[in-house]
Amino acid sequence: MKKIQVFDPALCCSSGVCGTDVDQKLVDFSANVDWAKQQGASIERFNLAQQPMAFADNAAVKDLLQKSGEAALPVLLVDGQLMLSGSYPTREVLAQWLGITLAPSIFSAQVAELVAIGAAIASNCEPCFKYHFDAARKLGVSDADMLQAVHLAQQVKDSPAKSVLDLAQKFLQAAAPTVKEAAPSAGCCGATASDGAKPSAKCC
Repeated sequence: MKKIQVFDPALCCSSGVCGTDVDQKLVDFSANVDWAKQQGASIERFNLAQQPMAFADNAAVKDLLQKSGEAALPVLLVDGQLMLSGSYPTREVLAQWLGITLAPSIFSAQVAELVAIGAAIASNCEPCFKYHFDAARKLGVSDADMLQAVHLAQQVKDSPAKSVLDLAQKFLQAAAPTVKEAAPSAGCCGATASDGAKPSAKCC
């Protein structure tokens, strides 16, 4: 497997994915690096803020910095050969460098609108639904497919509510007191009809 070296600009940490204001490009590239390593790639990153000597010791990187300054960063080398400067590669480009064939993505614009319609149903967002319904129509998504997305989203949405209702019924039924059959009660004055005694006039 080929060896990739990444010479990053000055970052707060080894990947730059830290703090509260994170550059999305760094987040994406960090995820792509993890993916490439899982494929067996050897990837080494150098941070200008923490490892300046690595930049000075590499002739190609040093030459780029002298010509363009930090605008040349990041610099990416594959087996020592300069491949990219000034931006991070996509996963597709990394796969090409590594000789890996990616499976075709099924996440099309139509699929994205169906996902968005489902999210609109789950969040009770009427404007969201109307917007993505119109967008899906323009992309040729059928009403049947949209209805299926709506039904699926509603099932997912209803599932937690049903679960908590089932739980409540289970707890309440377990806590309900057992009703015992009451013994025949005496008359209001303590005598029953079988006693033959007449109730007191002060009885009820």
